[in-house]
Amino acid sequence: MRPLKTALIYDFDGTLARGNMQEVSFIPSVGMGTPDFWAEAARATEAADGDGILMYMQMMLKLARDNGVPVTRQALQAHGREVALFEGLKDMSWFERMNAFGRRFGLEIEHYIISAGLEEMIEGCPIRPAFRHVFASKFAYDEKDEAVWPAVGINYTTKTQYLFRINKGVHNHWEHERINHFIPDEERPVPFSRMIFIGDGDTDVPTMKMMHTKGGFSIAVYDPRSNQGDHNKIHRLISEDRVNFVAAADYREGSALDLIVRGLIGRIAINENRMPAD
Repeated sequence: MRPLKTALIYDFDGTLARGNMQEVSFIPSVGMGTPDFWAEAARATEAADGDGILMYMQMMLKLARDNGVPVTRQALQAHGREVALFEGLKDMSWFERMNAFGRRFGLEIEHYIISAGLEEMIEGCPIRPAFRHVFASKFAYDEKDEAVWPAVGINYTTKTQYLFRINKGVHNHWEHERINHFIPDEERPVPFSRMIFIGDGDTDVPTMKMMHTKGGFSIAVYDPRSNQGDHNKIHRLISEDRVNFVAAADYREGSALDLIVRGLIGRIAINENRMPAD
């Protein structure tokens, strides 16, 4: 029996890693404090009536030029190696465990990222090989491989289009004809009913809501070290019917998140009339 493609889709910042990826080493490298960086980015965005993602990316380039530190693809990948991954991820055991669990039911688990963060930093992250594809903001580069302009900016609401790209098997940013073209549900590689989205709250609300209404599943995660206010914000998503489950971002075997995701994979298998092989 042919395995059925099933997608585990993740946000990155606050979901797979603590904080924002730019804060770990890039912002210090251009001589700016983290609060000052985001405050200045917010001011510039409001002044330009611009998109916050594109504006912070352009500010990265300006600060780097001002400090004589060219932004290259290799430099961003090096910054990505420094991100603080949550427990259970760095050794790849989470991905191996979910893949093996899916195979028991004849499900082929594919992992994806949809993030407003930077694709180049994610490319340098040690867990990058686990993902079928990464949809994230990215730069355009010149002949010296130096970043010259934001090529893609993914914000909170545009994240939803990438669910359709996964649904229809379109693994790029530029191809729009297939996205807009009608494809019967049975011909789509990954139906919404075989998708699980994991995000960290407010910035992922549109994506979570779409998953919820399209028949997929969504999980809101929080940093186990976060304060009670963050916990209350996440739990509010359940009361507002925006998310199915809430759990700490702990990817180790036996954690609440581990049990929830395995349970959802099992539910997908039952819905698809798949029985475990052992």
